Amino acid sequence: MDRSKIEWTDATWNPVTGCTKVSQGCKNCYAERQWPRLSTGRPFTEVRCHADRLDIPLHWRVRKPRRVFVNSMSDLFHEDVLDDFIAAVFHRMALAPWHVYQILTKRPQRMLNFMHTFSSPPQHVWLGVSVEDQATADKRIPLLLQTPAAVRFISAEPLLGPVDLGRYMSRAQYNEWAYAGGPDECPHGYAAGIPCPLCPHLNWIICGGESGPRARPMHPDWARSLRDQCHAAAVPFFFKQWGEYAPACAQYPGTDAEHDETESHSCYGDICISNDAYIWEDGVQPSVNGRPWLMDRVGKKKAGRLLDGVMHDEYPERGIE
Repeated sequence: MDRSKIEWTDATWNPVTGCTKVSQGCKNCYAERQWPRLSTGRPFTEVRCHADRLDIPLHWRVRKPRRVFVNSMSDLFHEDVLDDFIAAVFHRMALAPWHVYQILTKRPQRMLNFMHTFSSPPQHVWLGVSVEDQATADKRIPLLLQTPAAVRFISAEPLLGPVDLGRYMSRAQYNEWAYAGGPDECPHGYAAGIPCPLCPHLNWIICGGESGPRARPMHPDWARSLRDQCHAAAVPFFFKQWGEYAPACAQYPGTDAEHDETESHSCYGDICISNDAYIWEDGVQPSVNGRPWLMDRVGKKKAGRLLDGVMHDEYPERGIE
């Protein structure tokens, strides 16, 4: 089995490789960064479909079902992937229903169009969109919520700004937002402004900071906000990673007397940080006790996965709707 180091999945399956950038979240693409050691000199922008890989999940044992991330090295709904090949991928997933398949895209319109060919969504296939800020969330999530799916989720990684998902995580709130001032009623017959218990909503939120040599820091309050929104709406929350940067106060508590300044570290008040740390200036981002947040570049492994000292590894049920 192609076991994965990605924290929220067990295995990866890549019948498609290669992709092209569509937004700022793609700027430092991890798949593109890994591509030179995996390819034979082809550019990452060359999207290829691999028919010889289609049957791989069928050989993974029934007695050990896995969560399978489909196309970690591409986007299944990329414009260069033919509908017939997407259908072939879904056919193989239907033949190995003991696994849960997790599909992420930044092209939700194509996914929406394709999924409407199903009379009912496969219960073992989870569909999600990647978002990095409020603008991409507001563009992609409404299309996801119109898409037939047993589980709908988002991956807010790399998280590059604050995101309010409240109206997308509650069926009642989403119905009031989506239909008020729009159609006279929701698809289930509820009048505009009246909460519908059946209207779609998000079932799972993944959050993470960026890793890699050109990583951008994630403000702690952005992650905390998503955590709190999820808990308020009873939606499972998965904190994947801080990325390259971690809150300095969590990594280097101490005083100037305990930490001598060196070429690689400096002391800022009572916190010792590396010289390539990132400072959220007062007035730009919230500060703590009147002091700007300091994000120290410590590397992905050292930064870890604890948010305020807690590991968040929550998952939705296998199939919800």
